[in-house]
Amino acid sequence: MSYTALYRKFRPQEFEDVKGQDHIVTTLKNQIKAQRIGHAYLFCGTRGTGKTTIAKIFAKAVNCQNPSDGSPCGECDLCKAIASGASMNVIEIDAASNNGVDNIREIVDEVSYSPAEGKYKVYIIDEVHMLSIGAFNALLKTLEEPPGYVIFILATTEVHKIPITILSRCQRYDFRRITIDTIADRLRELTLAEAVQVQDKALRYIAKTADGSMRDALSLLDQCIAFHFGEELTYDKVLDVLGAVDTVFFSRLLEQILGKNVTGCIDLLEEMVIQGRELSQFVTDFTWYLRNLLLVLSSEDIEDVIDVSTENLARLREEAQITDMDTIIRYIRIFSELSGKIRYMSQKRIWIEVALIKLCKPSMETDEESLLGRVRELEEKVEKGVVAVVPQGDNSPALQEYQDKAVKSAKIPLPKALPEDVEAVVKRWPSIVSNAQQPMKTYLKEAKLSLGGDNKLMIVLEDGLSSDYLTKNQENKEQLTRMISEAVQKEIEINIQSIGSDREFEDSYIDLSKIIHMEIEVDNE
Repeated sequence: MSYTALYRKFRPQEFEDVKGQDHIVTTLKNQIKAQRIGHAYLFCGTRGTGKTTIAKIFAKAVNCQNPSDGSPCGECDLCKAIASGASMNVIEIDAASNNGVDNIREIVDEVSYSPAEGKYKVYIIDEVHMLSIGAFNALLKTLEEPPGYVIFILATTEVHKIPITILSRCQRYDFRRITIDTIADRLRELTLAEAVQVQDKALRYIAKTADGSMRDALSLLDQCIAFHFGEELTYDKVLDVLGAVDTVFFSRLLEQILGKNVTGCIDLLEEMVIQGRELSQFVTDFTWYLRNLLLVLSSEDIEDVIDVSTENLARLREEAQITDMDTIIRYIRIFSELSGKIRYMSQKRIWIEVALIKLCKPSMETDEESLLGRVRELEEKVEKGVVAVVPQGDNSPALQEYQDKAVKSAKIPLPKALPEDVEAVVKRWPSIVSNAQQPMKTYLKEAKLSLGGDNKLMIVLEDGLSSDYLTKNQENKEQLTRMISEAVQKEIEINIQSIGSDREFEDSYIDLSKIIHMEIEVDNE
């Protein structure tokens, strides 16, 4: 007897065997039990999620001679005939190859004949979005008012391509992607039934690679078992068969990227290519790895969202300490763009190398995320005392402005310790301003506090009325001095500095409010 693929051998024959679509199974069973069966159904969802399987089970259930709780018995003649594909009551049509008007007219003509046995004739039209506009129009009237013994089940992976006139005539059911846990549990049941030894870690990786499709998962498992027939199926063997890359490799690659080591990245890619890994799968997996790292950076309690082992989660937490969210978001964007294009590229390796160089060299890009990366790189250089030079040909105004300010601020020596009385004034400044009389109160609201010569308090004002009020009238300056001294219970000497006429000073003074937390004062006016 010829071998039967796992996804065909273990195709569910009853509603109870269907995994991951409980919301649809429950609704259909209740309709059958209550005899409230519709005339047209639309099953939509990604591949391998059970659309055709549930359609066939539903066809058996509505015709079953001995149904149980809305599910077919599987033992009567009608159930067996439908399961074997020999029943004249269930007509399965592939719209991808039968998409013309004539094909649909044949269906319309056949609908007038009642079923030879059983209650219902069920037409299952798979990939219905492939029908031509003429074919859809030919189906409209019959789909809206078919004979009482006819049920249409339309299945599609691209529901947006179906005309609204068709959608409005059907009960729509959206099939969800099946979770990794559900797929892994199902694979574990089947490997036990097939007497195949397999690691749980290997099953989970197959489940994740299937991307929500039970059929894809079974096909991948079938492939892995065949390659290592008679052996225990381990995680490493699954990686070999599927051409995938382990997360340890991703950790090594991320380390080289964060270190701006282009040569190291290219060497690791060469190592992966020599091992025969599939490049498109590598791009997808690395993007997924970066997504996990971003989630770790976003929240501490993330174990239930990230589907990785405890060991890999601990490694992700370590890597999160040496990077930041903006950087990882930029990496994800670059690799997501590559992932959408790489399947059409003839030189996949070269484009992956280009992407890796982009990750290491933010200066290659001019978007906002890359600019942030370049600014961080500049900050690191300034902290280390390295003079930052704008690369020739880089005309980014924002970057140039930031560099000018960063270099100037790097020359400003911060005091080793602020005088206590100056610090006390800065903390109580909002209260001092709030208690001042007009017009001094208005002028002081825009003032900045800094440190002048001999560690005296410096009040920095914009050139104009505010500075004139305090510099050209000695009484006003003395009044401000008394207010400040009374607020901190110490004698305070102040200097008034105007910045309107001295732009070099404007770029160099230190605003103490940014390094000292002020007390909050509520202005009741």
